[in-house]
Amino acid sequence: QVQLVESGGGLVQSGGSLRLSCVASTRIFSIYTMGWYRQAPGKQRELVASISNGYITNYADSVKGRFTISRDDSKKTVYLEMNSLKPEDTAVYYCNADLTVSPGMGNTYWGQGTQVTVSS
Repeated sequence: QVQLVESGGGLVQSGGSLRLSCVASTRIFSIYTMGWYRQAPGKQRELVASISNGYITNYADSVKGRFTISRDDSKKTVYLEMNSLKPEDTAVYYCNADLTVSPGMGNTYWGQGTQVTVSS
């Protein structure tokens, strides 16, 4: 059973920074696109950033220039560096990964979520 384990969330003041990490806790055959989503209270889950296995990145307009996504496949880990945080960034952040545990056995997996709270 694949588990994506997130860490790094917390409470930070407006303008501050946080770094989220997400590691796949089992043996992986191949990792494709990895990403971060977030869901604020009363809102739908939205894509924050994604990174392909070719290291092509994609960002929501609201975070461009402030957030940076990166990955280390040797550590089966994806990161989200968040700078200049705003109160509207407050949400539960979820890690997401398209991966295979053996040839032909691919699926999309989600982490359990980590809370990010930005105070004004």
